[in-house]
Amino acid sequence: MEVAVLRSARRRKTVSARLVGDVLEVRLPAWMSAAEEARHVADMRRRFERRRDTEAIDVDALARRLARRYDLPQPVEVRWVDNQVSCWGSCTPEDGTIRVSSRLAPWPRWVLEYVLVHELAHLADVSHGPGFHALVARYPKVERATGFLIAMGLEGDGR
Repeated sequence: MEVAVLRSARRRKTVSARLVGDVLEVRLPAWMSAAEEARHVADMRRRFERRRDTEAIDVDALARRLARRYDLPQPVEVRWVDNQVSCWGSCTPEDGTIRVSSRLAPWPRWVLEYVLVHELAHLADVSHGPGFHALVARYPKVERATGFLIAMGLEGDGR
């Protein structure tokens, strides 16, 4: 992704970015150091690339297909989120919503599917007990996806 940095003497604190055609325009205060500029540009590029990756995947439709295929409850809503840092998915069984970290979008589809099945299983069983794991085990690539997530440094139970 090509980046154009636009410095402004009128801009005091904020940094913003927008996509103009294929160019990411990053606007920042004129007083910022080169190191701060590089950090903000990298952050904005990462955000926009993540958004582009998530727009290519209809995560809600995918979750609904997986729920039908593996006989799991249908969610009310499934959406991408950018603010999940310590987990790759979360579920609120009370209202049927599932949120999936946008960090998963560029990874293999079977990893995303595993996370969705994991969260869909929480709609039926909120614990991480044997019944829950039996529901998740309906997905044939559980071990492969779990291994991938551990290798990516996302260890834990997937909450």
